[in-house]
Amino acid sequence: MCADTPDYKDTLNLPKTDFPMRAGLPKREPDWLARWEEIGVYDRLREKPGRAPFILHDGPPYANGHLHIGHALNKILKDMIVRSQQMLGRDARYVPGWDCHGLPIEWKIEEQYRAKGLDKDKVDIVDFRQECRRFAEGWIDIQREEFKRLGVTGNWADPYITMDFHAEAVIAEEFMKFLMNGALYQGSKPVMWSPVEKTALAEAEVEYHDHKSHTIWVKFPVVAGPDDLRGLPVVIWTTTPWTIPQNRAICFNPDIAYGLWEVTEAAADNWARPGDKLIIADKLADDIFAAARVEGYARLRAVTADELSAMTCAHPLRGAADNGEWDYDVPLLPGDHVTDDAGTGFVHTAPSHGDDDYQIGLKFGLPMTHNVLEDGSFRADLPLFGGEVIVKPNGKEGGANAAVIDALAGVGALVARGRLTHSYPHSWRSKAPLIFRNTPQWFVGIDRELGDGMDEHGKTIRSRALTSIDKLVQWTPQSGRNRLYSMIEARPDWVLSRQRAWGVPLTCFVKKDVLPTDPEFLLKDPAVNARIVETFEAEGADAWYAPGAKARFLGPDHDPEAYVQVFDVLDVWFDSGSTHAFVLRDRPDGAPDGIADLYLEGTDQHRGWFHSSMLQACGTKGRAPYRGVVTHGFTLDEKGMKMSKSLGNTIVPETVVKQYGADILRLWVAQSDYTNDQRIGPEILKGTADSYRRLRNTMRFLLGNLVDFSDAEKVDPAEMPELERWVLHRLAELDQVVRKGFEAYDFQGVFQAVFNFATVDLSSLYFDIRKDALYCDGPDAPTRRAARTVLDILFHRLTTWLAPVLVFTMEEVWLERFPGAQSSVHLVDIPDTPADWLDVPLAAKWAGIRRARRVVTAALEVARRDKVIGASLEAAPVVHVADPDLARALNSVDFEDICITSAVVVTTDPMPNEAFRLPEIEGIGVVFETAEGEKCQRCWKILPDVGAHPHPGTCARCDDALG
Repeated sequence: MCADTPDYKDTLNLPKTDFPMRAGLPKREPDWLARWEEIGVYDRLREKPGRAPFILHDGPPYANGHLHIGHALNKILKDMIVRSQQMLGRDARYVPGWDCHGLPIEWKIEEQYRAKGLDKDKVDIVDFRQECRRFAEGWIDIQREEFKRLGVTGNWADPYITMDFHAEAVIAEEFMKFLMNGALYQGSKPVMWSPVEKTALAEAEVEYHDHKSHTIWVKFPVVAGPDDLRGLPVVIWTTTPWTIPQNRAICFNPDIAYGLWEVTEAAADNWARPGDKLIIADKLADDIFAAARVEGYARLRAVTADELSAMTCAHPLRGAADNGEWDYDVPLLPGDHVTDDAGTGFVHTAPSHGDDDYQIGLKFGLPMTHNVLEDGSFRADLPLFGGEVIVKPNGKEGGANAAVIDALAGVGALVARGRLTHSYPHSWRSKAPLIFRNTPQWFVGIDRELGDGMDEHGKTIRSRALTSIDKLVQWTPQSGRNRLYSMIEARPDWVLSRQRAWGVPLTCFVKKDVLPTDPEFLLKDPAVNARIVETFEAEGADAWYAPGAKARFLGPDHDPEAYVQVFDVLDVWFDSGSTHAFVLRDRPDGAPDGIADLYLEGTDQHRGWFHSSMLQACGTKGRAPYRGVVTHGFTLDEKGMKMSKSLGNTIVPETVVKQYGADILRLWVAQSDYTNDQRIGPEILKGTADSYRRLRNTMRFLLGNLVDFSDAEKVDPAEMPELERWVLHRLAELDQVVRKGFEAYDFQGVFQAVFNFATVDLSSLYFDIRKDALYCDGPDAPTRRAARTVLDILFHRLTTWLAPVLVFTMEEVWLERFPGAQSSVHLVDIPDTPADWLDVPLAAKWAGIRRARRVVTAALEVARRDKVIGASLEAAPVVHVADPDLARALNSVDFEDICITSAVVVTTDPMPNEAFRLPEIEGIGVVFETAEGEKCQRCWKILPDVGAHPHPGTCARCDDALG
C-alpha cells in the first residue's frame, strides 16, 4: 500500500460476535441448566395450547448406583426424541421414573446387615422395608441430578416412583385384576431358583456364563421288557448329578436309532468292562465309549421304539436306602425334546427340576419330588444325601454333586464321568449359579381365557400380545418385532411370586384346607380388594405386614381363621410392567387413552420391560400399552469389547462430562447408529469433539455476520440472487429430511444431513463465496442484504434442527443473538419452510456450476502449491466448457465471485492440451491466467479500474460503498 493510500480496514463490515470458539462446556453447562429451571422451560412448554400430545413413557432405571454409559445413551436418546417431537409442534411430555422394589436393593441391605453381624430374618419386616426405601430414595436423588446434568428435560420435580403409595396401590390393584379375571393360579412346578438369594427369578433376572459342570453316564437297569434286554442298562447322561435322586422317568425319541452295544476291550480299572452290554443311541456310541475309555466295542442288535416303550427300569439307587426311597420303577417315555446331538440319546427326567421334564411329568402323571430346600440343600431326612448343598451361600459348588456321584459309583451305576464347560444360568445380582427347583409359586396363565370381556384382540394374554405385536405396534428396528414375537409365542406361564421382603405383596388370601384347584381356594371379593387399595393409597404396601392386617382387609364378611394371607412379593417386572396404569392412565400429564406413543429401551428389554409391560397390559387392558417401540444396542469400547471394571475399559458419563461437556456425549449419541451396539472411547470422543468444533465455527460465522440485522433489511426470495435461492432450495430439501428423520427417530440420519450441509454447502461454499459481499458491499447493497436475509433464515433453522441434540450449545447460540430473561431456543418450534423454496431446475443448474467450480478451485490450488499465486484473487482463469448449456449457465452468474477470483473467462472454444482437468469431471478444463489491473486496497480484488475513483486505491464497488 502506498504511503498516501488510506487504511480501509475499519470501513469493512467485518463479523462481530462475543461467541467464543472455545466452548468451555464443562464449566458453562450447569449455568444453562440453572437458567432453564429458573425460567421454567418445561412447564412453559406445557402451556402451549392446541397441541396433540406425544408421550414417551420412561422405562424406569433401578435406583441403586451411579449412572453408566448405557444409562446416558438411553436417556439422551429419549431426550432427543422428546425435544424433537416438541419442536415439531406436539406437546411432548416426559415423566422420568424409577424402579425401587426388588432383589438388588434388598441384597444391598442384606450385605450391610451381614457386615454388621446382623440376621436379616430377625429384623422386623417393616423396619427392613423402610431401610430399603431410604436406600432407594438416596439413589433417586443422586441419579436425578446425574440425568439432569446430561441436559435431559422432563418433569423432574414430580417423577413417578414405583414405591410411592399410589403406585403401590395401583400395582396391587392391577395384580388383583388377574385374581378376578381367572388368570392367577398357584402351581407347583420347577422355576429358576437362586439358592443364594433364596427366591425364584424371572428370565429377565438371569444371565448366562460359562460354567464347569460334572458330567456322568449312568446305568438304569431294565426290569421289564424284552427278555434278552432284562437286567441290561439303559444309559443316560446328565450335567446335573444332584438331580438323579429326583429321577422319575427316562425319555427317548422314537425317531432316533438305538442299539444294544457290547464292550469288547477296556482297561481293567474302568467302570465299563469287557462283556458289559449297554443300550444307547447308535450315533453317540463312539463318543460314549471314548468318554468311558473303552478301546473295543460292537453293536449287537437294534433296539426298536416299540421295545423301548415296553421297558421299565429300576432307579440306579434302588435298594441303597433302608427306607426304600428309590425302590420304584422308572418308565421309558417318548419325548420330542430328546436328540442325538450329545449325551446318550436318553434323557434322565426329574419333573421337579426342568421344564421339559415337568411337561413330560404332566403328560404322563409322574410324581413330583420335594427334596431340595430353598437354600439349595437336600432335605435333612433324604437318605444318603440329607443336608448336602448344591450351591453354597457364597455361590460356590457344594457337596451334593460329589455325594451323588460317589453313591452311584458305590452301587456300580456309573459308566463314565467328566467335566464340561458350557453356558449355564446365573443370577444377575449374586452372579451365583441357579438351579431349577420345584416350589409352590403363583403364576399368571397366559393361555387361560380371561373373563374380563376385553376380547377385541383375543381372549388370552398370549393371543392379545401376539395380535398387539403384529397389528398395533410400530417397531424400530423391525427386528424387535420378531424377537418379542418369538419370545411371547414360546414362553411359559408368568411366575409372579418372589420369596422376598422388599416389594408389593401378592395381595390375596387362600382358604385353608382347600386344594389350589378348588374354585374356593382363592378369595375373590371386590370389597376386600377395595379395602386393600384404599389402605395402600394412604399407608403404602407396608400396611400388608402390620399387626391385624388380615382381619382388617378381610372385613366383617370373612373369618380370618379360615384364610391364609399370602406374603410372597410380586416379581419386580410386574411393578414396572404396571407403570402404564399409574403413569399413563392416572397422571394429568399422562396419555389421554392410557397408551404411550413410544417405549424406548435397550435390546435386553425384549425379555424385560417391553415383555412384562406387554403381558401385564394384555391381562388388564386387553392390548399393548404402547404404539411404538424403539430399541437400542449396548455400549462397547473402541475395540468392540464389552465394558468391565476388570478390563479397565469403562467409560463413565461423569468423566466425559467433566472433560468435554454433556453436549459432546449427546453428539456421540446422535452420530451413532443406536439400533446396533455402539462403540465409545477416547479416540472416538476426540473425533466427536472435532465435529462439534466445525459446527460451532459455522454458528459463529452466522452470529458474526448477523449483527444489527433487522426485519427492515430482509429481501423477498424472489428478489434474491440465484446463489441465495439455491441455499433456500437446499433448506427446503433438508427440512423434509429433518422432519422425516425426527419422526422416524433417525438422529444419525438427521445429524449427518445437517452436518454435511453446514460444513460442505455452507462453510466450504456459500460462506466462502459470500464473505466478499458481506464484508465489502455497502450496507444497503442488494447482494449483501440477500445474503444476510439467508443467514437469518439459516440461523433459525440450524438452531432449532440441532437444539434436540446440542441442547446447551444451541441455547448459547440463541442467547448470543436474542438475549433476554425469558428467551430460550427450547421454547420455539422448527420454523415452517415455504414449499416454493424448492426449485428443482435451479438446483440442477447449480449442480453444473458447482462441478465447474470444483475444477477451477483445483486448478488454483495447483498454482498456489507451485507458488505461482499466493491467493485466488490473483487469478483470472479461462474456463473451457464443452457443454454450451453449462457455458450459458456460468455466464449467467457472477462466476468469478463463485470461484473467488478477480475475473474469469468462460468459453466453449476447444480445450488446449495444457488445460487443467479433473478425471472425474468431463468436458471442463482450466487455463490459468493472472488477473490484470491493480489490487483494490479494500477488497483485494485485482481489477483494471482500481485507482480511477475518488477514493484512492479502490475499485468501483468499494468506492461506491465508501460513499
